[in-house]
Amino acid sequence: MNTYLIREMKPTRFGFGEGLRYLGEKYPQVVVLGADISNSVCVNYFSEIYPERFFSLGIAEQNMMAVAAGMALEGKIPFVATYAVFAALRTTDQIRISVCYNNVPVKIGGAHAGISVGPDGATHQALEDMAIMRVLPNMTVLSPCDATQTFQATIASVEQVPGPAYIRFGREAVPDFMDVSSEFVVGKGQQLIDGNDVSVIATGHLVWEALLAAELLEKDGIHARVINIHTLKPIDKEIIVKAASETGAIITAEEHQIIGGLGSAVAEVLVQHYPVPMEFIGMHDSFGESGTPAELFEKYKMNSMHIAEKCRKVLKRK
Repeated sequence: MNTYLIREMKPTRFGFGEGLRYLGEKYPQVVVLGADISNSVCVNYFSEIYPERFFSLGIAEQNMMAVAAGMALEGKIPFVATYAVFAALRTTDQIRISVCYNNVPVKIGGAHAGISVGPDGATHQALEDMAIMRVLPNMTVLSPCDATQTFQATIASVEQVPGPAYIRFGREAVPDFMDVSSEFVVGKGQQLIDGNDVSVIATGHLVWEALLAAELLEKDGIHARVINIHTLKPIDKEIIVKAASETGAIITAEEHQIIGGLGSAVAEVLVQHYPVPMEFIGMHDSFGESGTPAELFEKYKMNSMHIAEKCRKVLKRK
């Protein structure tokens, strides 16, 4: 049974801003770089308190990433943040060569990720960012499930990750349900609900949808295990293999292209260690479009009802 309760509806980007504010007080070497959308991605939480440690580079994301790499080489811990379509895609060359090749502690905030950006449409809906970041050597990829966990992930990107890190978060208000006292360990998944019939492995905003799907399945006597993978790289192989061996069927759920994202990462683990029937929730090689988050989740079959349907489908393959 789902015992997780919504404390409030809160954008995950707020958790990122709160994390920056916490880090700014604790670590004087933390600096923040912005790309002309400071309030939108919540780096103003930091700049309003530490203006001397905030640098606005304007609409010049590639330059911002290169400057951050240089600052990291001089002993700073730079955070850069912009929309994920720019943070991960426009600056890939600079991230690869200046950040990852040098293995410097640049922390990248990828905001407005997934189709839940809504009316901004396909151009601003980052659905490829985790795949791109996941393939880069030395990069850690974090995809927290709510605002509280985004706060934790932002702090962990400094305290647990010595090198580059990418933190993915959204724009719209979503259920904030994780306890701030819950343990956040980079590279370790979290089992939120136990079950022995099927496992739903989710990331980001779809973790809540997975919890709702488990409630729907419970009414039919199907006991679904729900696992939150907040770290796509390094991924928690142990929790995935354990789920496969104990439930015999896996569903992945992500607000991202299935190709190269969570689904691919989990499939890579299973095919090497414990192959079982598997189904995927996510974008199937498609761009998004304008609409409300709820409308888009329904059209692209990412909500709890469709997750539950996929679970019933995969159970027939066991």
